[in-house]
Amino acid sequence: MTELAQTKGITPSQLALAWLLAQDQHLIPLFGTKRRKYLQDNIQAAEVNLSAEELAAIDKVFPADKVAGSRYAVNMMSLLPQVPAHK
Repeated sequence: MTELAQTKGITPSQLALAWLLAQDQHLIPLFGTKRRKYLQDNIQAAEVNLSAEELAAIDKVFPADKVAGSRYAVNMMSLLPQVPAHK
């Protein structure tokens, strides 16, 4: 994906955000950043247009059924406070 980002003149992070934005018009990614420059980079990702071929190439590298999983590793989950499930 780094090569695709480079050919488009963007960062891999911008490519990831552009891909996410291309998934659904009602999807709004929430991103965190420590620096104003990175905030600007993230905002500019909204202006990146990905072709159908580029989207397909990304989906081929990262198929949805292969990249899903827990937010944290199993050993780290035990460190989180236990919150009762909502009923």
